[in-house]
Amino acid sequence: MTSFVRRLTVGSTIPHVPVHHQKFKPTIEIPAFPLLPHNNQRPLGIALRSRKYWRVEAVGPVGRSEGGDGTKKAGGGPGPGPCSYSLGDRTTEVERRERNRTVEVVVAAGVTVVLGVGNRVLYKLALVPLKHYPFFLAQLATFGYVLVYFSVLYLRYHAGIVTDEMLSMPKAPFLAVGLLEALGAATGMAAGAILSGASIPILSQTFLVWQILLSIIFLGRRYRINQLLGCFLVAVGVIISVASGSSSGHSLKEAGMFWSLLMIVSFLFQAADTVLKEVIFLDAAQRLKGGSIDLFVVNSYGSAFQALFICLLLPFLSKLWGIPFSQLPNYLKDGAACFLNIGGTLSSSKH
Repeated sequence: MTSFVRRLTVGSTIPHVPVHHQKFKPTIEIPAFPLLPHNNQRPLGIALRSRKYWRVEAVGPVGRSEGGDGTKKAGGGPGPGPCSYSLGDRTTEVERRERNRTVEVVVAAGVTVVLGVGNRVLYKLALVPLKHYPFFLAQLATFGYVLVYFSVLYLRYHAGIVTDEMLSMPKAPFLAVGLLEALGAATGMAAGAILSGASIPILSQTFLVWQILLSIIFLGRRYRINQLLGCFLVAVGVIISVASGSSSGHSLKEAGMFWSLLMIVSFLFQAADTVLKEVIFLDAAQRLKGGSIDLFVVNSYGSAFQALFICLLLPFLSKLWGIPFSQLPNYLKDGAACFLNIGGTLSSSKH
């Protein structure tokens, strides 16, 4: 029998290596010799036979340096081993990526804070001339969100980021998101038109309290003592500000307890909305087999249902504000004229 030996070389460049065929003398087959049977079984035997075999050796390229620390040129000393490589560059690259990721998170957090503060300031500034048209402003903002979100969703779908599986997710959770967002926007606009600008940021701190409570109830979250202590201090700070004689607390007393509680309830709806969105993301991870649903899918469908519920809430809201349902078209028309500043100076009795 003939045995073959092939020598394979691994490296950046594989040179032409001839295949050596080495012939050995045929091995003499040793006949099987029987063993004693046991419990009436068939007799056993052992036979030694020669067979072909492959021997693979991994060697570095000859006369070429692979680089790295401690390596030398050809002829100048031993190079790296057959399977050796340097981890220094890879470790540096990982550290650089982590550092860049940290910088991105810090920048994103800073931009979020700036945009959030600007949103609150513009929120109150818009409600000054639209004091009697808060629900027109709520509808305008809602339909603006729908236009922006679906435009971005369209672009991301054609770019391949949003898939058909994401769009085929059940729409019932999005319906609940739209309802919560509509209730939060309607109650927040109504209370924000009455409350002072300094009191709204104070009452907005209750959002954190609602979110922690709802996440414990519906998500089963467990928080550390220092986190719960911080939430408790936030709640105490809100109570002290309302009960104290500061300018913000005084304005809260002048506005009345009803509007303050209505603003707190609006933040309850907003906190429930965020918790429900987290439930949607967790459910999508299971349905998409470890994947994640795109953020703009959730926001687009949520805003669409929010616009629907805002329209459905107009009869109730008109009754709350003492506007007959038959006069709602005129109400929206006057709100648009006030927003666009059409028709000259508005009367102080209405605005």
